[in-house]
Amino acid sequence: MLAQWPGACENFFVMPNLPALLGAGAACAAAGVFCWGAVAPSSQLFGPTLRHTGDSTAIALTFDDGPNPAVTPALLDLLDEHRTRATFFLIGRHVRAFPELAGEIAARGHAIGNHTETHPPLALLSPRRIDAELLRCNEAIEAAAGFRPRWMRPPFGFRGPQLPGAVRRQGGAPVVMWSAWARDWKPQPAAPVIQRLRHARGGDIVLLHDGDHRTLRGDRRHTLEAVRYWLPRWRDAGMRIASLDELHLRSPLV
Repeated sequence: MLAQWPGACENFFVMPNLPALLGAGAACAAAGVFCWGAVAPSSQLFGPTLRHTGDSTAIALTFDDGPNPAVTPALLDLLDEHRTRATFFLIGRHVRAFPELAGEIAARGHAIGNHTETHPPLALLSPRRIDAELLRCNEAIEAAAGFRPRWMRPPFGFRGPQLPGAVRRQGGAPVVMWSAWARDWKPQPAAPVIQRLRHARGGDIVLLHDGDHRTLRGDRRHTLEAVRYWLPRWRDAGMRIASLDELHLRSPLV
């Protein structure tokens, strides 16, 4: 009788394995959701994050992986020239290498955030290791700048279910992601970085890099030149460039 149904023999042998197949499919789906939640800037799966300024006329420029003596001093001068404040997410070991430069960032009125001690992918770490990464970075920034950072950004944007608890244990700094980026994390000409920043709009938190997590003196001249190009143009378009401190954003973790 089975022979009367095309494909019946194949279905007969597949049916007993259906629960296993469904289980495998569910596992794959769950893994896909976890991966999306861990890396997508828009994901809120592993706790609330900040991605926008909440002000359609304000852009928040954020710089990761410093301080970097090869670029950060020139960037600070450029921001001063335009009377602009930004937010710097600093790596603890870089702060320990250049404490005076980290202190200079604070002294010039810029916001500072915790970008961990060694820049690991936090989604792969234990809560205890995340606690240590955040604590060590907080300590380095406090020693250099005189205060603990108000903001936190996970390296690579990677998060996991263990992150919100670790952040709360270290003071509850808001986790800051981004809504626009320039893919400037490797050396390149300034032109493509300038082109990518054309997509930045009022309300965006923009991800940029003044440092390199792999080295203490990374080449980020392309980022500097792109910011030099866009600052006057954003101003002419009626945009206000502000630090996260100036925007008085409320913590989503409260």
